[in-house]
Amino acid sequence: MQYAEPITKLIKAFSRLPGIGEKTAARLALFVLNSRKEYAEEFAASLMAVKEKVSLCSECMTFSDVDPCPICSDPARDAGAVCVVSDFKDMAAIESMAGYRGRYHILHGSLAPLKGIGPDEIRIRELVSRVGTGRVREVILATGFDAEGDATATYIAGLLKGAANVSITRIASGVPVGGAVEYMDGATLGRAMDGRRTL
Repeated sequence: MQYAEPITKLIKAFSRLPGIGEKTAARLALFVLNSRKEYAEEFAASLMAVKEKVSLCSECMTFSDVDPCPICSDPARDAGAVCVVSDFKDMAAIESMAGYRGRYHILHGSLAPLKGIGPDEIRIRELVSRVGTGRVREVILATGFDAEGDATATYIAGLLKGAANVSITRIASGVPVGGAVEYMDGATLGRAMDGRRTL
């Protein structure tokens, strides 16, 4: 169907979002078109606020509008335990189990040489620097159990092996092989966290 040019542009913008096909993008664009002007203004302002006010926490690399983020600045969290995850969704999944009281480090990806993602493309350097401060006692590797997650965990474990007084653990395989941390339920993640092992 032929749409007016502004609608076509909005459909194209929505269709670039992950998991959004052209039909869904058209429905979203028409929803915005049929909504009140105030909603469209609020939606546009929310998009701009995310781009202008949210940045990476200088300690854990999570998305935050304050630096350090609320988790890193919480004195009740154990600064000596750092759980390393591939992305923000994995951190949110672990937080949802409400049993982990340490802090995090978000890599923003996993090693995937075939896709051109090496150590310099994700936040490994920042993790090594953080461990080098001497304040970290345990690094918990909570990357996925797929080939990329395993490769990332093994690489990081090798890098940190010589760090003084730091234990390196990996969450237990209560998370199924090939599974992504973000899709696990709280009980499974709790068992996996309790059964973590030293690498």
